[in-house]
Amino acid sequence: MKYYLIAGEASGDLHGSNLIRALRAEDPQADIRAWGGDLMQAAGATVVKHYRDLAFMGFVEVIKNLPTILRNMRFCKSDILQYQPDVLILIDYPGFNLRIAEWAKTQDLRVFYYISPQLWAWHSSRVKIIRRAVERMYVILPFEQSFYQKHNYEVDFPGHPLLDVVDQHPHHSDLREAYYLPDRPLIALLPGSRRQEISRILLLMLEVIPQFPDYHFVIAGAPAIPEDFYHQLLSETKAGKQVTLIQNRTYDLLRQAKAAVVTSGTATLETALFGVPEVVCYRGGKLSYWIARRVVNVPYISLVNLIVNRKLVQELIQDDCNAGNISTELRRLLDPAATPSIRAGYAALREELGTAGASARAAKMMVERLK
Repeated sequence: MKYYLIAGEASGDLHGSNLIRALRAEDPQADIRAWGGDLMQAAGATVVKHYRDLAFMGFVEVIKNLPTILRNMRFCKSDILQYQPDVLILIDYPGFNLRIAEWAKTQDLRVFYYISPQLWAWHSSRVKIIRRAVERMYVILPFEQSFYQKHNYEVDFPGHPLLDVVDQHPHHSDLREAYYLPDRPLIALLPGSRRQEISRILLLMLEVIPQFPDYHFVIAGAPAIPEDFYHQLLSETKAGKQVTLIQNRTYDLLRQAKAAVVTSGTATLETALFGVPEVVCYRGGKLSYWIARRVVNVPYISLVNLIVNRKLVQELIQDDCNAGNISTELRRLLDPAATPSIRAGYAALREELGTAGASARAAKMMVERLK
């Protein structure tokens, strides 16, 4: 069968790549065309548009880039019609994918959605679009089942694919050898995957470094962001030899880190699944944040806290996201007295996420439905 997948950011590329491998295992004749990234391409898809050209963040940024977004949408529709897939599989990325879903319905195309948009956080009215245009939704967060049930829409919960990604990640050589890191405990800095958020958050993270002379800080570079972008930001600081940039080794870093400062997103969950104490940071543009505060209706911004439905990890948002608060929270996390409660909380988080094999279960459900 022919499958057309659309992912618009780094996390979608990761989960899309694992779904592609699972689809090919279920359907050895699978022909897969996609919007995504290097991981989806390595998994066997023909990638026609890279997510690095699609990742616009915030209300203001989307408006500024609207001509590009509309141009991408026209190309996407044309490419789908030319390819004529048996099914269109949309992966998160709701601003774009929900519009494609509505259009695809008018073209009598079958539409599956893998990884639900966060409609429970804002814009729950969009459930109407999903009920109308999406044949089947496959969710990865346990509480999403009850959310959709309240809206009279049945979904499948195959589990969370990050469990497999994290648990099956191979142990590589020590980062100290590869990057000549000093013999000091490591603190990981995960400033996001988009240029806009990295520019806003990383400089703030770097301000805390002088407060921790006994530690070495390591920046986890995002796959689609060139090293020069980070080096330009580093040149504006006095962090010097106390910080190192690594590319494409985030999981190796998390295996060794004593603590982490993480921008809100999938990385908060990845960090927790590796058992690393973390503080979550988010700072948006003033107008985007002002709008978001009025439309977002969830008590937390991190996936970790949302899944366990309590404040397991500290969240520093907007004005609270400053060097002083980050330093205070890091000191608390590095105190051995905090370890037992963090471990217990992370164990509860894993229990909520289901069992291993989510990507394989999702692919099996999809292929069986298509037969």
